[in-house]
Amino acid sequence: MGATPEGGFPKPVIYLDHAATTPVRPEVREAMAAPLDWAYGNPSSVHAAGRAARALVDEARDRLAGVLGCRAREIVFTGGGSEADNLALRGVVGAHRGPGHVVVSAVEHEAVLETARALGAQGVSVTELAVDGQGLVDPELLRSALREDTLLVSVMLANNEVGTVQPVAELVRVVRENSRALFHTDATQALGKLSVSVDELGVDLLTVSAHKVYGPKGVGALYIRQGTQLSPQVTGGGQERTRRSGTENVPGIVGMGVAAELAELERESETARLAELSRRLQEAIQERVPDARPTGAPPPRRLPNFCTMTFPGVEGELLLLRLDRSGLCASAGSACTSGSLAPSHVLLAMGMDPELAMGHLRMTLGRSTTTADVDQAAEIVAAEVGALRHAATAV
Repeated sequence: MGATPEGGFPKPVIYLDHAATTPVRPEVREAMAAPLDWAYGNPSSVHAAGRAARALVDEARDRLAGVLGCRAREIVFTGGGSEADNLALRGVVGAHRGPGHVVVSAVEHEAVLETARALGAQGVSVTELAVDGQGLVDPELLRSALREDTLLVSVMLANNEVGTVQPVAELVRVVRENSRALFHTDATQALGKLSVSVDELGVDLLTVSAHKVYGPKGVGALYIRQGTQLSPQVTGGGQERTRRSGTENVPGIVGMGVAAELAELERESETARLAELSRRLQEAIQERVPDARPTGAPPPRRLPNFCTMTFPGVEGELLLLRLDRSGLCASAGSACTSGSLAPSHVLLAMGMDPELAMGHLRMTLGRSTTTADVDQAAEIVAAEVGALRHAATAV
């Protein structure tokens, strides 16, 4: 992938940061043109222009419902995954009389973890479940954490930093057998890579985001099982069946519907391809850097496009800068906390030594990734790790 300095990247790059975001695919861009060109009315308006926009929103809702295996009316469009997570947690607590109790895992995305902590500061009792060295929640630990006043359990389907896939269906069964609490899962990273059937998972609430599956940024959705009581967090216009007010982002919603549907249609073949490429990348790096340590759970308990590892004695931020200069885009972990000099809360929760956690590298593959890309990426990573270690010993 290449472009001019004026039009994009200043040099050819290998893009291995698809967990952070993905490029908008051509089919999505084309679909988004309609509400920008001719269906530009407000979906709440009763005139022809408004009805045209409403029809596009309804069609997108139907597309996403097909992917999630739910009713269209159970989907609420939001301004992104973080807003959907906030709506799930704050909405459930707000619909309950009294403070109550919320359970989250210690490796959740900040949109869940920080929201839970904010609720805790307002009087809600919050339990953060510990995880094992692979980042997995123990169902028995969840069972012991449940209380009579537990309102909600939120455990992500797949981790955004190490790709570990949680046994959500099993965790839901534990909750059903031992409490009346609702269950929310953040499936932002899982969409397009795992089944996100809400009936298979058994969840009451589920978060997805468009820009992780080659859709536009700034649009997400929350599945809310019919009958679930939720207090709206954005009020005013009554849109989305009063659950999320504000004029709908019609182009973004249309793009999300197409992107999610295409991702699901291609899921089986694409995940098999990505799993093989990520295996090849990991093995190639370990062959060149024998002490590189993979993080998270091994396949199949890991997202197929994730290759994550730490390099003892290497500063992750410095490594990222060198990789960028060499034409490789990767990350240290969550893009939402890039620039932070603190070790990842996910890696620390997994019991990793803080110094080792500082040398973490997340490489996430996507539709454009080729065999040549991963082979070249392995060479670049090994060379830059070696250069940093040489520089450290020369001081």
